[in-house]
Amino acid sequence: MKLRVAEVGIGGISGAHIPAWNRMEDVELVAICDIRPEKMDRFDGQIHARKYTDFDEMLEEETFDILDITLPTYMHADFAVKALNRGIHVVTEKPISLKKEDVARVYGAAEANGKNFMVAHVLRFWPEYMYLKNCMDTGRFGKLVSGTMTRIGSIPRSSWDGWMQDPARSGMVPFDLHIHDLDFLIYTMGKPEVEHIFHGMDYMHTIYNFGGVRIACESAWFHAPVQFRATFRMQFEKAVLDFDGSRMKICKDDWTAEDLDLNSSVEEGNYIPQSDGYYNELRYFADCVKEGKKPEIMKPQELEAVLDVIAQINAAK
Repeated sequence: MKLRVAEVGIGGISGAHIPAWNRMEDVELVAICDIRPEKMDRFDGQIHARKYTDFDEMLEEETFDILDITLPTYMHADFAVKALNRGIHVVTEKPISLKKEDVARVYGAAEANGKNFMVAHVLRFWPEYMYLKNCMDTGRFGKLVSGTMTRIGSIPRSSWDGWMQDPARSGMVPFDLHIHDLDFLIYTMGKPEVEHIFHGMDYMHTIYNFGGVRIACESAWFHAPVQFRATFRMQFEKAVLDFDGSRMKICKDDWTAEDLDLNSSVEEGNYIPQSDGYYNELRYFADCVKEGKKPEIMKPQELEAVLDVIAQINAAK
C-alpha cells in the first residue's frame, strides 16, 4: 500500500521536494496546496495531485499520511501543529521556526498524537557532507583539526509578499542560509563556543570552537549578482577534504590527491547514498513512517542548540 503525501507551499523549494516524492514507487502525492494557483499549474503533466488554495479545505477533503511543509519560515510551526493534531505525520523545510519555544510545541504535538515530525535539514542527507561526518566519526584520516565552510550568493529578490527580505518573517542570513552549516556542525560535533562574530548588512562571519577544533563560517546574501556556492575545506591529521560545491577532493599527507568516488564509499557498513539530499531526506522520513520508527537522525535538543547560537549571533549584531 502506498503512502499518501500532501504538500503545502508550492514555492521555490517545492521544485526539489515534489520531484523527489514523484520518484518513490511506494508514495503517492495526492494533493498540493498554495494560495497562488499559477504556482501549482507549473507541475501539470508531472503529477496527478489535486490542487487546493485553502489548507483547511485540503485537510477536510483529503486523507493522507504525510504532510510536507514548504511554506515560508514563519508558518512552519503553526501548520505542523495543526496537521499533527489531525493525526498526520509532518516533515517541514528548515528551519523549524524563528522561535526556540516552538521546538517543544511542535514536538509536544507529535508526541501527544503518536506521529512523526522531522525538520528537513538537507545537509544531514547530502552525500559529501555524509562522507565528511563518516570521516569524523570513524577517524579515517585521523582527528579533525580545523575547517572552513562557505555559503554565499545573491539576496533573494523575489518571494511571495516579499517575505524573504523581511527579517521578522525569514530571519535573513542567519536563519535561511547560515543555519545549514550551523545545523550540520552541531549535528556532528555538538553545541560550540562562539569565539568570533562579525554580522553586518547581509554578511556574517563566525568562528566556532568545538572543544579545541575551530571552524570558520562565512555566509552572505550579497546585493549583487554573486553566483551561489556552498563549500567546505576540512583539515584532518592525515588529509584535507576540499569540497567546491560540486566535487570533493581528498588531499592526503602522502602528497597524493584523488576525487571522492561515492560509488566506493561503503566502509564499515556506512553507505553514502548516490542520490541528492532532498530525495534522501524525504526517503528517510517515508521509511520511518512505514516502519513505525521515529526519525532519530534529528533531535529536538540539536534544533534548540542551533536556535540558541543564532540568538547569540543576532544579539552581537
